[in-house]
Amino acid sequence: MLYPRHIAIIMDGNGRWARARGLPRIAGHKIGMEALHRIVHHASQMGLEWLTVFAFSSENWSRPESEVNHLMGLLKLFIKRDLLDLRDNNVRVRVIGNREEVPADIQSLLDEAETITQKNDGLNLVVAFNYGGRAEIVRSVKKIAKSLANGTINIDEIDEAVFSKYLDTAEMPDPDLIIRTSGEQRLSNFLLWQSAYSEFYFAPCYWPDFDERQLDIAVEDYWLRERRFGRIPDYKKEKLL
Repeated sequence: MLYPRHIAIIMDGNGRWARARGLPRIAGHKIGMEALHRIVHHASQMGLEWLTVFAFSSENWSRPESEVNHLMGLLKLFIKRDLLDLRDNNVRVRVIGNREEVPADIQSLLDEAETITQKNDGLNLVVAFNYGGRAEIVRSVKKIAKSLANGTINIDEIDEAVFSKYLDTAEMPDPDLIIRTSGEQRLSNFLLWQSAYSEFYFAPCYWPDFDERQLDIAVEDYWLRERRFGRIPDYKKEKLL
């Protein structure tokens, strides 16, 4: 069976989950944090190498200030509460996204999470925070322009492999499977370059209801896929002859 090496998740639907129950949006985010805890543990137990979660997009800053403040508080709580557990369970935390506009206290916590878990060699938990796919590509182009200006690289050396090394996800495999909850079927500016040949699975449930079994179902669906990367399998070539 084809087993994914890297799964990326767009954790969508916290607010709608709460609204459907007559609760404030922050209640959905709190339960969503518990769902994340379950999924990280399950992914580690199933032997997954990479799990990337879309925690906070660069566009999320435009949400009401009170909601943003609550989200920052939940992030702090998650790191302070679960960091030692992640370390002890051999999970390595990595953070992608633009940290320049992130409050200093949040930056410090993100740095701490990476530092404390950097020696772990189990599941790589990648947190996309203040992340946007287009902004990532722009940052990469600027880095390449600087490398060209200082003579580090030659323009003729630039290809897809070289470009990938300038992305936030350098040295990471592209996601094999991207899961989005809540029934929405779009990327929302998530891993635009990296998802060129990813398989997609759209779960109908909201993120707070996404559990271990839901992850297993997504992986089982992935097993049924035939990944061709633009190529034609041999048996289909025979039919065309």
